[in-house]
Formats: sequence, C-alpha cells, structure tokens
Amino acid sequence: MAAEVVRAVREAVSALGGGAEPNRNRGREVEGAVVAVLEALAAAGGPAALGERERALYGAFLRSLARAPREARPGVEWRSCFLQGPPGTALCVLLEALASSPESIQARCHPGEVLEVLEQFLREGGLPALLWELCQQQAQSGPPELQEALLGKVVCLPDHLGNSLRGEGPAVFFPQNYFPLLGDAILQVLQKISDSLRAGLDCSISSVSHVLGKVCIQGRQKEILGVLVPRLTDLTRSDCIWQRMCWRLVECVPERWMEAVVLGFVQRAAGADVLSRLLGNLVVKNKKAQFVVTQKLLLLQYGHTTAVLQNLLGYLALDSLRRPLLVKVLQELLETWGSSSAVKHSPPEQQQYISKAILICLSHLKEPEIESCRQELLMSMLEGVKCHLDSNLPQIRSLGMIVAESISSKINTDGPVLKFQYEEDDETRELKSLLVQTPPLSVAPTLPDDERDEKAEAALPVVLGSNKNSPAAAPAVPAEVSDTELDSDDDLIPYDMSADKELKTKAPVYIRDCIEVLTGSEDVDKWEATIKALESLVRKNPAATREVSVELAKILLHLEEKTCIEGFVELRQRAQVAVLTTDPIPVAKYLTSQFYSLNYSLRQRMDILDVLVLAAQELSYPKSHGKTKHSGAQKPCIHLLPGSDSSKDWRKIVDERIKSKTRRFATGRSQVKLDSSPNEFNSVAGHFFFPLIQHFDRPLTTFDLLGEDHLVLGRLVHTLSILMCLAINTLAVTVMGKALLEFVWALRFHTDSYVRQGLLSCVSSVLLSVPKEHLLEDMTEELLEAQSWLGDVVEKDPDGDCRRLALQSLLLMENLKKKLTADPS
Repeated sequence: MAAEVVRAVREAVSALGGGAEPNRNRGREVEGAVVAVLEALAAAGGPAALGERERALYGAFLRSLARAPREARPGVEWRSCFLQGPPGTALCVLLEALASSPESIQARCHPGEVLEVLEQFLREGGLPALLWELCQQQAQSGPPELQEALLGKVVCLPDHLGNSLRGEGPAVFFPQNYFPLLGDAILQVLQKISDSLRAGLDCSISSVSHVLGKVCIQGRQKEILGVLVPRLTDLTRSDCIWQRMCWRLVECVPERWMEAVVLGFVQRAAGADVLSRLLGNLVVKNKKAQFVVTQKLLLLQYGHTTAVLQNLLGYLALDSLRRPLLVKVLQELLETWGSSSAVKHSPPEQQQYISKAILICLSHLKEPEIESCRQELLMSMLEGVKCHLDSNLPQIRSLGMIVAESISSKINTDGPVLKFQYEEDDETRELKSLLVQTPPLSVAPTLPDDERDEKAEAALPVVLGSNKNSPAAAPAVPAEVSDTELDSDDDLIPYDMSADKELKTKAPVYIRDCIEVLTGSEDVDKWEATIKALESLVRKNPAATREVSVELAKILLHLEEKTCIEGFVELRQRAQVAVLTTDPIPVAKYLTSQFYSLNYSLRQRMDILDVLVLAAQELSYPKSHGKTKHSGAQKPCIHLLPGSDSSKDWRKIVDERIKSKTRRFATGRSQVKLDSSPNEFNSVAGHFFFPLIQHFDRPLTTFDLLGEDHLVLGRLVHTLSILMCLAINTLAVTVMGKALLEFVWALRFHTDSYVRQGLLSCVSSVLLSVPKEHLLEDMTEELLEAQSWLGDVVEKDPDGDCRRLALQSLLLMENLKKKLTADPS
C-alpha cells in the first residue's frame, strides 16, 4: 500500500510541474492527482504507515503544492493534503512557505492562504498528532536530529511567525493563546501514552518532556503549566499510572531546562501534597533538581512567596527519602542566618525570606530529628541572635528575636525558653504562624484555595462552640457549695470612698528648689510633682535657669526614674530641651563633651543626640508671644523618644526640604503668611554640630563608634544630617557642609546599612542646605567624589533604601547642575 502512495505522489508532483501556463485541462489533472494521493494515503492506513522514504517524497509533494500558482491548485483538496498527511512534515512545509521572501510568496500563493491552513492545522488536532508521532518514532529509535529540529519549530512557532506577521494574524498564533493550546495537546498525548501503557505497549515520553522544558526555559511557564498542573493534579489523585507518568515527564527534562520546570511546578502546585504527587522523589534522583530545590530557591533567591516556601519545604517533609534533605536545608539556612557577614550585607527582604524558611523547617521537624541536631540548633541560635540583635535595623532585630524564640521552644520543650519583648504587628504574627504545623497534607484531600477557605470558615464556629461545653468552661465555684462555706470576709461591707479626694503635692516654684528635690529629696510625691512641672518652670524663668543651666542639664542627663510615673522619659526629655533652648551655648558644650566621655551608657549617649536635635529644631523655627509656633505645613514633626527609629525623622526633614525646593504651579486661595523672627539657631549651630564630628574616630575604653557601637554611630550620622538641614540660611552652613562631606567620605564603605543610609541622607542635606554658589566654589572636588560613590551605591548596594537615597542625591545633583547652567552668574 505504501507503494501506491509513492506512485500517486510522483504523479501529483509531475502534474503540478507540467506546463508553464495553467489551463482548464491541467487544473483537472492536478485535482485528480491530489485526490488520488489522499485516497492512496487513506488506503495505506494514514501517515503512520509511511516510512522515512515515503515521508521525504510526501514532503517534496507538499512543497510543490505550496509553490504552485493559485490557479493550478484545487480549491479544497490541497488543504486536506496538509491536514491528513504526516503532521511533522506538514508543519515544516507551512513554516518554510511563510519564511520565504514576500515577493516569492506573492508570486505563487497568497500568504493568507498558508496562514489559514496553519491555523486549521492547529485547531483540528495537528499538535497532538505531531507529538504523538514523535513519541512513537522515539520509541522506534527515529533520527534524533530531525526530532530535535521539529520540536524546536513546535516550541518557537509564535516567534517564527511573529517575525513575518509583525503582530498581524490570527489570535491563535499569539503566545498567550498558543501555549495553552500546546498544553492541551500535551495532555492529549499523555492520555494516549497512558492508554498504551495499560495495553502493555512501549511508548516514549521524552519528546513531551523536551517540549515542556523548552517552553519553560523561554519563560512561558505560566501559560503552559496553567493548563497542565490543574489537570495533572486531578489525574494523579488516585491513579498510580498517571503518577508515574508525571514523575517520568519531569525526570526526562534535560538538566539545562530542569530549573525552569521545577520552579514552575513549585509555584503553581496547590499544596505540598500536590507537589509531592507531581514530582515524586525527583530531588533524590536528579542532582540538578536537588540543587535548585535545596540551594537556589532558598539561599540564592528571595523573591518567592510564603506559599512557595511552604510548598517547597512541605514537599521535602512528606517522604522519608526526602526528609534528610529537610534537615540539611535547615542546617544551611541556620548557618546563613547566623553569619554576621550575611546579616550586614544582605537586604532585609532576603533575611526575612530565610527566617520564614527556617520557621517552616522547624514546623516540620519531628522529635527524633530535633534530638539528633539539638546541640547544633542551640549553637546556631546563640550565634544568630547575637548577629541580629547587634543590627541597627528594628526589622532585623525582630527577626532575630522571633527565630530565636522559635528554636528555643523546639529544643527546650520541657524547660525554660527564650522570651523577648518586641512590637507585635502583621509581619511578626505571620512569622509566628509559620511555626504552627497544619494537619498532614498527604492525608487531607486537595481542595482549591477558595473551597479550602470556605470549609475552614465553616468549621471554625463548630470548634468554638464545642469549647463552650468543655469542662474548662465550668464555673470556678460548684453550684452545690453553700454560702456558709465561703470565707466570712466576703460578708464585710466596704467603706464608701466615693467622696474622698486625692491629696496633691504642691510643686516647687523656684529652679533651685527643683534641683534640691531631684538630687536629694526622698519624698516620692514631691519628686513626681517636680518632674512634671520642671519644663514649664524653666521656660517661665529663663534668667534663673541660665544661672544653673549646666548643673540642671547634668542632673537631668543622669536622672533615673524613682517611681512608675507615666511618660517619665518624655517628661525628662522635654525638660532637657527646655534647658538647652534657654541657654544654648554652655549647655550644648556640656552635652557634646559628655557624648564622647567615659562612663556613659549607649542609652545616655543617644539621649544626648535626641535632645540636641529637638532643641535645634525649636531654635530654628520662628517664635511668637513667647511660645514656639509649630506649623505642620512648614516643618516635619520630630519626636525622638528613646527606642525610636530616627531614620524616619531625617527622612521627613529631607522630604520636606525637597518639596520646598520643587516648583509647583497652581491656582487657589493664597496661604496665610506666618509671623517671621530671627533664626536663633544661626548663632549656635556650630556649637551643636562641630563637637559631635570631631572625635568619632577615637575609641575609648567603653565606647568605640567605629567598632561594636555602630548603633550609636548610626544615630550620630542621622543627627548630623538633621542638624545640617536645620542649619539652612545660617552663616556656618558652608563650613558645616564641607566638614560633613569629609565625614561621609571617611565612612562611605561602612558595612552597616543603617549607617550608610545616614551617610546618604547627609549628602542630600548638604545639597539642600548649602547655597549653590558655595557648593560650586568650595566643594567641587568633594561633590565629584560623592557623585562617583553615589553611582556605585545605586548599582551595587544590597540595601534598597540605600539605593533609593543615593538615586535621590544624584537627582539633586543633576538639578543643581541644570540650575547652574541656566544661571551662570
């Protein structure tokens, strides 16, 4: 029968090539030859009956048919030759015809006709037939080069057509439509493979694996796996043959494409149990997959969601062969988490990602596994919590506390556990929830996300309702206990104290009396009244305050809380600010000298910085009627209480200053003009600023700014940035700016991100505060060096805030350059 196909094909080729001019007799001859080819092909049993020689002849026939003039081709039959012939050959010929030069296509056949045939080929099952043919040929050891080339055409079809169609053509050729169609074709082929295996026939799946790998490596996982994963999830639920087929489908993917395929499955699986059914023990059998799952997705990348982490680590925990990898992953995660270098140089997002992975691993560990690595967990916890608590960023410290608490609760189930104090927010609650292990996913049936949520919500009232009837909800005193058995004191009638009045201690009225109370009085009530009234008393009596200002500042700096008075820290800070603003120069000299002195705690040194900033802010804004007028529209509100993150405060100031430098054109009501008065910070700015910048590189016995006390260094840098902003329009601003840029240059490579953020804010403060003509005359060299450094920060710094601040400073420099160019004078 194959010989009949060969004879018919040769006659059709001869008919297509005969005669230069088409005529009616030739058209009938060609039509009869094409019909004879279709009849011979059907009688032979279809394309599957053709051998390699017959396929080559049939391909030559299709090429002659595609090149023939439109008048020489029969109306419908010529399309059937492509649709009913060998699918691989037909696809190659159609793509060759479209890839020819437009002139040659137009001379022989309209490209729209070829596109119609190709679209019909795709819509009428050409892709499943082609893939199934390849699977059968591979099982029969067909030529691998031709198969590889054909697979490339299948996967890259939208790209091939995109070059020639230029965005115009049927929608089926667009990638968002083509790859889901290819996914459906893969499912149809897998169904045929399943039927063949059940019938006891051999069949190869590697061609389908190659197609899947090629599509995923091109970044089209979403389109094709969006079709495959949900369907495979259902088919593998209770069918062992489908499970083994799915495992084999992924195992046969070449290693160079394995990462893209594994990542696609991990991202789209509806749970760890589903991922376990789809991948099997792939990570045990394939080294590349093991590297991707245990190293790349956990330690080298950090942009994946929490659901992806839960899928990944839950997959490792669901099989006894994979659980050793779970313990190994936990050890490597803890090693990274406990590395001081990683904490300093990796962005907070990556550290949060690693912390989530550690907590999920801990939730899957069983008691024997914990027992086997208890000592390692303890050592990792001690090293890691120290690294995190040393960080200047509150987010990093919170991560260290939560992970340390979780490890401690796992390794000390019967004894005392670590407990830290930190602010509860949505992020900390999410992290803690990861430690609670849900019921085994391999037992529970897989449900879509929306159904799972509905069932969980439906079950919640039942659980809560059952607790109402539990023995724990019983009343504390049994009903049968009589009143006479109760304590006799319960029958006593309390005194009526509703009319009683609290005796208030009178506060001192003189400054010197306040000093005596704060230093030597044992009367607690009088001490409380004094600390509450001290700020207002200082502001009402400036002359008396100046006589003892330094002594009072010293007392307040060393003052400790004697009672549990509400808001003691804020009361003391406001009194210190009042003293400093009343007598700025001597008090500022005292405080700045004490900042670098011995025998002070880090808390006291940071208190000094906060007081200097608040006082400078108060002095730099206008006053009216003896009181400071704070206008929210004119300045940011700064509250530097102990424990606060001062980075937020300097950002407010810098953002406000940038807004004030930005020109906006608008119509509407004019703003009310505020009262103006001399800037009192003008004459004292140097006393606040220069003593702080002088001795930062001199380590003391108990204080080393460039060493382990980088938290205070970060606060110092941010303080200098704020003081620079507040010194705008002062006489010393140019000298301050030059000194600050030199300070920044000395510390520009600091390893702590909080310090680098402050240094970058200092650059912005200089650009915003120093007049542009002084920047050009006095700081040209410093600005050029800073510009080069800022460019490196934008490109290489791991911290996102540092990159943003550096870009902001570069934009300020660019605006400054434009202004200087526009106004050369």
